[in-house]
Amino acid sequence: MAAEGRQLVLTARNAAELAAVEAELAAVTKVVALAGSVVDDGHRERLAEAAAALGGAGLLINNASTLTGYDLAGAALPRLADFPLPGLLETFEVNVLGPLALTQLVLPQLREHAGSVVNVSSDAAVEAYEGWGGYGASKAALDHASAVLAAEEPELRVWAVDPGDMRTRMHQEAFPGEDISDRPLPRTVVPAFLALLRERPASGRYRAADLLAAPTTAPTTGSVSATATATSTTDEEHR
Repeated sequence: MAAEGRQLVLTARNAAELAAVEAELAAVTKVVALAGSVVDDGHRERLAEAAAALGGAGLLINNASTLTGYDLAGAALPRLADFPLPGLLETFEVNVLGPLALTQLVLPQLREHAGSVVNVSSDAAVEAYEGWGGYGASKAALDHASAVLAAEEPELRVWAVDPGDMRTRMHQEAFPGEDISDRPLPRTVVPAFLALLRERPASGRYRAADLLAAPTTAPTTGSVSATATATSTTDEEHR
């Protein structure tokens, strides 16, 4: 997106890693990088203000995710019967409420630019995997919220996107001690997201694999950036 001339507002919880990305992209385009979490009210406000200062957001990418809301420390993903409720609450706060709250703040800017929202989903939202109940339920909730937002904001594009299995830190945490080197790197699905932004198909739920095969493919479910890009990236997606 930087190479296409978009101005970027980036966020992540790891300030050092975010600073490295900022330094790299600042040589290409205007970048504002603000470390923090989307569950923090003040941080969300700073992101929206930064986008407005660049002329208004035309694209919001919500990629914030947590597996369980707490550090697994090498343990297996918890079954629903044993899922610590504080962790489950945090999972929904990060995966659903944070993105929705940030979307609310940026909506006036998106409306002005007839913009788009990308909510990063997962196959766990539609498939039943043991141990993935909390995460999957939160992503299913995000999918449904995306569909409702699309119905309520017909002038916008609202897409929920399942990127597929990827070789990320988060995926490794879900499979401690296992070799996940057979999973593709995240950069391999970037063309799918760029195709989505270029083609601007109808609002809906999409799989990156389908977008890579046919950029103008129909959504997998019913129909439900000045551009500053307010991008929420507080963790890495695994699916």
